[in-house]
Amino acid sequence: MGDWERATIARLSTRVPGLDEVLGGGVPEYSFNLIAGGPGVGKTVLAHQLMFALASEERPALYFTILGEPLLKMLRYQQQFDFFDPAEIGGAVRFANLSEELVKSGLGKVLESIVREVEEVSPGVVVVDSLRTMLTPGQGTGQTTLQGFVQHLALHLTSWQATTFMAGEYHQSELRDNPVFSVADGVLWLFQAVDRSSVVRRLQVIKMRGQEHMLGLHNYRITDAGIRVFPLMPERTEGQRRPQPGTRISTGSPELDEMLDGGVYTADAVLVAGPAGAGKTTLSTQFIAAGIAVGEPSVMVSFEEHPQDCQLRVRTLGIDLTEMAHCDQFKMIYPDPLHLSMDEMLLEIREAVAQLQAKRVVIDLLSGFELAVAPAFRRDFNALLHRMVGSLTVLGITVWMTLESNDIYTSPGDAHPFGLWTDAVIVLRSFEHDGELRRVLLVPKMRGSRHSRELRECQITAEGLQVGKRLTGYRGILSSAPQCIAASRTEAGQGTRNKPRSQ
Repeated sequence: MGDWERATIARLSTRVPGLDEVLGGGVPEYSFNLIAGGPGVGKTVLAHQLMFALASEERPALYFTILGEPLLKMLRYQQQFDFFDPAEIGGAVRFANLSEELVKSGLGKVLESIVREVEEVSPGVVVVDSLRTMLTPGQGTGQTTLQGFVQHLALHLTSWQATTFMAGEYHQSELRDNPVFSVADGVLWLFQAVDRSSVVRRLQVIKMRGQEHMLGLHNYRITDAGIRVFPLMPERTEGQRRPQPGTRISTGSPELDEMLDGGVYTADAVLVAGPAGAGKTTLSTQFIAAGIAVGEPSVMVSFEEHPQDCQLRVRTLGIDLTEMAHCDQFKMIYPDPLHLSMDEMLLEIREAVAQLQAKRVVIDLLSGFELAVAPAFRRDFNALLHRMVGSLTVLGITVWMTLESNDIYTSPGDAHPFGLWTDAVIVLRSFEHDGELRRVLLVPKMRGSRHSRELRECQITAEGLQVGKRLTGYRGILSSAPQCIAASRTEAGQGTRNKPRSQ
């Protein structure tokens, strides 16, 4: 046998944000692809978006619609999207409505019309949408059944020198029995899941011949710009490892840096836990300011405070977040909690990090984050957050997170699930003494480093969170009922003196 020369298949960019990454680099040229899913998932939107992205004067597109609605009605809705370009209609993009031929002459005539149009125009892109809205398997008009029509059309589509798409409503049970799925080079499945009052749309690439695509379910949104896909959080590859601990960075508090033996390590995941009002957000803004002071831009994701409220509050501490943002040293993300997904949040963070070349990311606070995501993601929130943080720290970014909690490390051996996989844990506690609320800070965990095990009293001042000296004279501060040792001894002494002598 002679030597085989490997064929080169060009990959065409879909220009659908996130989709090329999921497909493995784009759509293979001259491939036949199915866009499948139920009603309302955006099959027609995606078909139009792909067509306008791929069409050009050198590679004209033919769009066949077999919908029961008039062509003008369909175009009236599709032209509301940003990708729709009226200037290309009749030139690089042409439409043909075959609904009337379907009703009058049957599927056989529709197939003849499609073949004739393709042979006359020689398009580089062909889209057929969407036969299954009018007929069900086994039904037909004339002598041709729907099943036979789809099979014959698929054979024609694969033989043309064109990149083709066929959109239709299919059930997942058909994946095994319907021959069209075997003939297709690529299959994109769109569906939506309803959980309580939340709707989450997801895309799955069932197959994509000739290239490695991303497995799993990928979230997507339909916006004014069209469809946007949010690929699954990237796993760490074998050659991608988190930087080894070495450089320490300041937390923004000299006393806390001292407790941490010089500060936290770069590319570490740091958790700051405590009850409401303990100073978590204040310490977080000090961490941001400390980074910007040494030329390390920061990104803050706030699920608690509106950006304007946060900027006004920290200004009293001498930290001007507005000025930092104007200097491209700081960006604050205030997510829209409606149907939020973890992958969508990670993409927004990574885009902000790339824009600023940020070295520090603050997430304030995790309990708010968990409530903001769609219910479908809450069941696996801890695992998804672990992946999300890992995908940031592997880039050398230090991730600082806050958690509202009253019970983390309340006694030896206790640990919150987030505290198990974070590298450093800083705990803020509040306790009552003599009619006054007092604050205390401790560092129960600092991976790979010595750290202070003292309980330090702290307070919020005009300069921020100030960490004081070791708190002595108490026991059980981490419990719900701390005791003053001196008072306990006095009570014990009085009890002994008042005890009657034995006769």
